[in-house]
Amino acid sequence: MTDSIATRITRAKLRLLDMHHKAHSGHLGGNLSCLDALMVLYHRVMGPEDRFVLSKGHSAGALYVTLWSLDKLSDAQLDTFCRDDTMLPGHPSGRGIPGLLFPTGSLGHGPSLAAGLAMAARHQGSGRQVYCLCSDGEWQEGSCWEALIFASHQRLDNLTILIDQNGLQGFGSTEEVISCRDLAPRLAAFDIDVCSVNGHDPAQVEARLRAPRGDRPRVLVLDTVKGNGLPFAGRLESHYLPLPDADYRAARRALEAASAP
Repeated sequence: MTDSIATRITRAKLRLLDMHHKAHSGHLGGNLSCLDALMVLYHRVMGPEDRFVLSKGHSAGALYVTLWSLDKLSDAQLDTFCRDDTMLPGHPSGRGIPGLLFPTGSLGHGPSLAAGLAMAARHQGSGRQVYCLCSDGEWQEGSCWEALIFASHQRLDNLTILIDQNGLQGFGSTEEVISCRDLAPRLAAFDIDVCSVNGHDPAQVEARLRAPRGDRPRVLVLDTVKGNGLPFAGRLESHYLPLPDADYRAARRALEAASAP
């Protein structure tokens, strides 16, 4: 019997937790806020010819465990995460990562890269779809809005941008830093298909990704919680800091309890 998407997501979250703890790596919170959507995208929506750009490169761990859940990366490879000579650094770069087209980590570049891929697919007469995952904080970069203007003008109906709107960035909440709690109203002014969903509800995410959109690019705003599923979810510390041993054990217990029948 094939595992449900919920079971696969829980398994991926536990593997992500172990991987980050073993590597003493931070950015766990932002990985957990986008992992549900990333798993839905790869397991339920994307076809073999489709393309994906991880604009929020600090969530590389979520991409790696998603690829692991598809048997495209091994446990042994995940165990090298953020270590010397690894092909799986904290921001995705280099060779050997299945499907990786660009190194990312400097925020704000992903939408432009994805729009270029979508435009190229149109010129090639290809039916491929292009997906790009961003953070909400990186939409303080002007390059994101320039890419959106271009995508809207060109009516790139093969482009979908997902925004992980967890409301927290490096030095506080997005509302404190730039007076923005919700990007959706600002995005709607660009004559594109904009919708907001619970980013931790796989059925909602899949339904919106599959819904008709007309001849316009789509932006899917994922309302999420940084560190979702953990006892300390929503804390700013999860943006940077590695998990202490006690928090790691509590996090594992919480995830295991949530997945128990």
